Amino acid sequence: MALREAIREGYGFAQLKSDVLAGLVVGIVALPLSMALAIASGAPPQHGLYTAIVAGGIIALTGGSRTQVSGPTAAFVVILAPITGRFGLGGLMIATVMAGMMLFALGVTRMGRLIQFVPYPVTIGFTTGIGIVIATLQIKDFLGLQTGRLPDHFPQKIAALVSALPSFRMDDFVIGAVTLAILLIWPRLNKSIPAPLAALGGGAALSLALQGAWDGFSAATIQSRFSYMTDNGPVPGIPRMPPVPGFPWEHGGPNGGDLEMGLGLIQDLGPSAFAIAMLGGIESLLSATIADGMTGRKHDPDGELIGQGLGNMIAPFFGGFAATGAIARTATNIRSGAQSPIASIVHALFILGAVVVFAPWLGYLPMAALSALLIIVAWNMSEAKHFIHTVKTAPRSDVFVLVTCCLLTVVFDMVVAVAAGLLLAALLFIRRMASIVDVEMMTGREAGHSDPGGHGLLIYRVAGPLFFGAAQKAMSELENIEAEIHTVLMDLSAVPVMDATGLVNLESALARLKSRNVHVVIAGVCDQPMQVFRKAGLVESQEGVTVLEDYDEGLKIARARSV
Repeated sequence: MALREAIREGYGFAQLKSDVLAGLVVGIVALPLSMALAIASGAPPQHGLYTAIVAGGIIALTGGSRTQVSGPTAAFVVILAPITGRFGLGGLMIATVMAGMMLFALGVTRMGRLIQFVPYPVTIGFTTGIGIVIATLQIKDFLGLQTGRLPDHFPQKIAALVSALPSFRMDDFVIGAVTLAILLIWPRLNKSIPAPLAALGGGAALSLALQGAWDGFSAATIQSRFSYMTDNGPVPGIPRMPPVPGFPWEHGGPNGGDLEMGLGLIQDLGPSAFAIAMLGGIESLLSATIADGMTGRKHDPDGELIGQGLGNMIAPFFGGFAATGAIARTATNIRSGAQSPIASIVHALFILGAVVVFAPWLGYLPMAALSALLIIVAWNMSEAKHFIHTVKTAPRSDVFVLVTCCLLTVVFDMVVAVAAGLLLAALLFIRRMASIVDVEMMTGREAGHSDPGGHGLLIYRVAGPLFFGAAQKAMSELENIEAEIHTVLMDLSAVPVMDATGLVNLESALARLKSRNVHVVIAGVCDQPMQVFRKAGLVESQEGVTVLEDYDEGLKIARARSV
């Protein structure tokens, strides 16, 4: 656990001061972002705040990264929005609990290091695709379009947005454009005040000023779009209360209807929960790895998955939904001087205080301003520069994987994209590994050995791993040896590993040579292939085959047989 490790190494007032200041800065950034991401995911804004408070605090307490900040993230939007539309907020929370269990199981079984096996083109491909989808979803509020609920699939989303263009509202567009401009310009003018605070504050102030100056001006805000229930009926805005414990399914199903908890619902939510767990695991470990590069420390990937699992299992019982490590907030945390997970805990406490104290004022935030913030988040997430650089410089096979993952993410979803990307990357890896296996054949006379029979001895050298991608290629060369050959010296000193497919292909080659009365001396066998041979019974004395670890000894035997 990262918190325990930080305290054990020595934690004093100086570190606490740095953590508190960093946590406050991150809290200011995360406050509007959490609401915006909840809205984009189809949930009321307060649930994004509850996610940052509960999941962010729990993951900081139990996770494996010192400076990671967790909460709702933009990457989840493309997965969560369809879940909310189909199963309602209660279904989203149940899926989050299931995903948390999966993440916890991955951490306990020490699967955290598998993240290093996700190829770079796959990661950049689906993150760029997610960025495109998120930016597209913000067009609705940025332009004030009246679209109703957008369809689940991207082509239909585009069609719905285009058909809604006649409902364009200049009021919303002005607020969104000004907020976007501030977000772009502010970091160059002032680095001490976070750009989201200045931009959203400016957007809200401009909206109130224009509303007072012009009759009929009305930009959509949180309080005009959302409300919550009290004993006296619905109240606009977000509730002025901390996260309250309750069961996830009590938050209702699609269109606010009842949600029937049962095995059928669990089965229906299974694929969605798997998608949340997959993306949550990938993004949290990528974020933690980036944090390592910025701080020079190492995170515990298995501990981080356990923390992410616990956070996602518990948060829905307090009104939260899916959370994971947030790269931008983590980087802000580190740049602000964070020393330990206490900074992330302070960030969660700050948001808790803001909900209790400032909830009525948060309702004045314009929807167009929040959409402008998410457009910037989508742009940063898309890694456009890295995407273009990879297209220009990477091998064509990697570019194919990159573009395929991006397109599949946009057209279908992230799970399809990652599955297809990993499959393509694996096939390309197999092809590349097969191509590096080198085979060399020469007769005893060509090798300078005594061979009165002319070509009675054949020396066959294999260099490279003898596994399922390369075994057929390596062994097929022995199918057409000359009829005069009666002894084959198979040099495996440059074969570090062999799998079952390699063994089967080798045994098939040995059987063919035995049928032609050719004796095979396998020499220079490395440790791992020798273990495979022992299990297969090839090392024991058998007719037509001699297996030796020492190449020179094998060479002597082969020479003696060729005389």
